[in-house]
Amino acid sequence: RQVIDLDVGLFQLAGRGVQLAEFYRSHKYCGYCGHEMYPSKTEWAMLCSHCRERYYPQIAPCIIVAIRRDDSILLAQHTRHRNGVHTVLAGFVEVGETLEQAVAREVMEESGIKVKNLRYVTSQPWPFPQSLMTAFMAEYDSGDIVIDPKELLEANWYRYDDLPLLPPPGTVARRLIEDTVAMCRAEYE
Repeated sequence: RQVIDLDVGLFQLAGRGVQLAEFYRSHKYCGYCGHEMYPSKTEWAMLCSHCRERYYPQIAPCIIVAIRRDDSILLAQHTRHRNGVHTVLAGFVEVGETLEQAVAREVMEESGIKVKNLRYVTSQPWPFPQSLMTAFMAEYDSGDIVIDPKELLEANWYRYDDLPLLPPPGTVARRLIEDTVAMCRAEYE
């Protein structure tokens, strides 16, 4: 993760390497028949030497969302990162769920609020663990902040010009925060 501070392109290249290494390590044997697998010469895949079953690297779709309320952004400190960094909300997409449904569910589960006017921003591969972060911006709709203590240490609204410690540049979380700050500046300065 410290590589991202140096060069985003290098981080993405290293991330792909980490993901592929884990894929090859975890796919030595066929999950269907149990025989040994070998790497394809033409694509990122493992092939079964016996039944010819083909396996591709799997990615886990995730959502990440910046939520704005007037001149403030909702930022949270996660239980798994007790380093003082505050970031936007994120989570995995569940089976049978759309990205939009995942945003609404994750935001409600983690913070107790509802959002509206969801807008896609960008995406970023994230190798921890084999994820594709799909980034959105949303507006606060209703509700009071009630955190899930298993997920968050705290969550609060922060005025755009008075933010706590943020994720490093190059992360999609930082991009969402910077985009929200830019929108607030344009509107309030």
